[in-house]
Amino acid sequence: MQGRLLTVDLAKVEHNTRTVVGLCAAHGIVVTGVTKGVCGQPEVARAMLRGGVVSLGESRIENVRRLRAGGVRAPVLLLRIPSLSHVAHVVDLAEASCNAELAVVDGLAAAARSVGVEHGVLVMVDLGDLREGVWPDQLVGVARHVHDRAGVRLAGIAANLACFGGVVPTADNMGLLVELVEKVEAELGEPVPMVSGGNSSALPLLAAGGMPSRVDHLRIGEAILLGRETVGRTPWPGTYQDAVVLHGEVLELGFKPSVPIGPRGQDAMGHVPEFADRGWVDHALVNLGTVDTDVGGLIPVDPRLRVLGASSDYLVLDVSDARGELRVGDRVAFLPGYGATVTAASSPYVEIRCT
Repeated sequence: MQGRLLTVDLAKVEHNTRTVVGLCAAHGIVVTGVTKGVCGQPEVARAMLRGGVVSLGESRIENVRRLRAGGVRAPVLLLRIPSLSHVAHVVDLAEASCNAELAVVDGLAAAARSVGVEHGVLVMVDLGDLREGVWPDQLVGVARHVHDRAGVRLAGIAANLACFGGVVPTADNMGLLVELVEKVEAELGEPVPMVSGGNSSALPLLAAGGMPSRVDHLRIGEAILLGRETVGRTPWPGTYQDAVVLHGEVLELGFKPSVPIGPRGQDAMGHVPEFADRGWVDHALVNLGTVDTDVGGLIPVDPRLRVLGASSDYLVLDVSDARGELRVGDRVAFLPGYGATVTAASSPYVEIRCT
């Protein structure tokens, strides 16, 4: 271990899960706990299950394999639309998956039939965020196709918002989701088993009483792991925001100008950074860089420290307000945003430690 460490407090994850699950249960909604932020760490999955989630959500089949290898037997929903080349692995490892492409559905059906199982398909509909999902006018036909295909079953209808286009869940777009579900039910002559209304971005609408009662499922990751909703990244009431902490080690300390000296072009990552002139400041070099994490998503736990920027291998801090307190070899802790969490958890250079 090279001094880079991502710690996960399992008791806080379980607490956050109970808080979110309790809110959702009061509105008739069950929760899939999303573990992709920590790359399918089995200990984190078990903490979410203890907190009351009914299943686990993952985006990478490699992470589902990690869950299974770690002894987690709870149902898993593959959140990312499966690769056509991986359908056999999906059927083997996950009970259900999100889908929009009929070719992939047919591949899943064939793979499921070959091993004598039935795979659940959650059909995604695009409500305007412009990421995955069929356009609303195609939903009924796709749902019918899934319903009639041997080897798969229609597990539900789902939408995803606030991930690509930043579209916020509202009573209007959730109402549209319900209308579309009702059209599918009219076509099939039977109820749709599950209506999944989105992710952590749906919590403000739910808490405000604006979520339609027909929505009965959410896929929650960030609000559980980091204690934040994802519309404005504000702390969610009753949750911890420090269940996940990223730690780096101080490599060098110095007293330097706050603005680079000499003609300037692009930095190592192809950007032209801007610097505020604060005169000479106390610099600390930490062994976290863009190879290790999304440095723009790091908030120092010690509010006296300020992130100035980073290169591939180094994070540069202004530690003037803590002058004389840091030593080479000291650990510095950061609260990571979701991007910083998932990139750190994915990095081979960062150790993950569950406590």
